Amino acid sequence: MSDTVSRENTGRLIMFSGTECVHCKEMDPLIGQFEKETGLKIVHVEVWHNAENAAWLESIDKNADGSVFCGGIPFFFNEKTGKRLCGNQKYEKLKAWALGELK
Repeated sequence: MSDTVSRENTGRLIMFSGTECVHCKEMDPLIGQFEKETGLKIVHVEVWHNAENAAWLESIDKNADGSVFCGGIPFFFNEKTGKRLCGNQKYEKLKAWALGELK
């Protein structure tokens, strides 16, 4: 079983993913490039094998009207800005999200 990650908001950059998720693994090279380039870390939170992490994702994956924002993974959440990204992303958009520059 994977580790449960603290829900305390500490301004982290979070990627919700699944251990066997092909789309999530496709993001690994871009995340590595981003971390190397900026010195910032994106925390991986496994949701397929951890019910608490899955419940946390579900609570974040809601729009103001209660509808689902994404409904899948990879799902990116910037605790500092509250901005979310759904699915695989291009490097520049991932970087803008992480640096708080996403409109």
